[in-house]
Amino acid sequence: MAMEWYAIQTYSGSEQSVKKAIENMVRENNIADRVQEIIVPTEDVIELSKKSKNKVTERSLYPGYVFIKVDLDTVLWHKIQSLSRVSRFIGESKKPTPLSDADIGNILEKMTNRAAPKPKIYYEKGEVVRIIEGPFANFTATVEEYDVQHRKLKLNVSIFGRNTLIEILYSQVEKII
Repeated sequence: MAMEWYAIQTYSGSEQSVKKAIENMVRENNIADRVQEIIVPTEDVIELSKKSKNKVTERSLYPGYVFIKVDLDTVLWHKIQSLSRVSRFIGESKKPTPLSDADIGNILEKMTNRAAPKPKIYYEKGEVVRIIEGPFANFTATVEEYDVQHRKLKLNVSIFGRNTLIEILYSQVEKII
């Protein structure tokens, strides 16, 4: 048997349900010897609330993709591809192409060496934001520094024509779209 890694494109947000559907199909058809592993790489994300409570959730590292190590033939390929919320296998000329060892190595590395949780919303230096709480409510400001660990932003605010540096919590600002 030639077990190789393949990428399956799914509907965005359906990665976990596709993984479960493949696991059920493998169990129902008694083909566990042909499917070695199914993964959906995720990362931890901190969701910030106004009450200063952090909620750590998981988010897919590769939205819309499930990775599978399988001994793939045409019949199994079509069975997996016919599952609900599966778009297609990634490959050349409409046929599944195995991932290279380097590509799957990078994916597995990101899964095993998970970084510290990131905030769900990220602010770039120089980005303009609106302050929604506190004494500077309704002011616009420019992000100077982003302190992930302490959940604070250093902002440059123009007050009476003079630029002033202030420090504020993430939950007190919103992105300007």
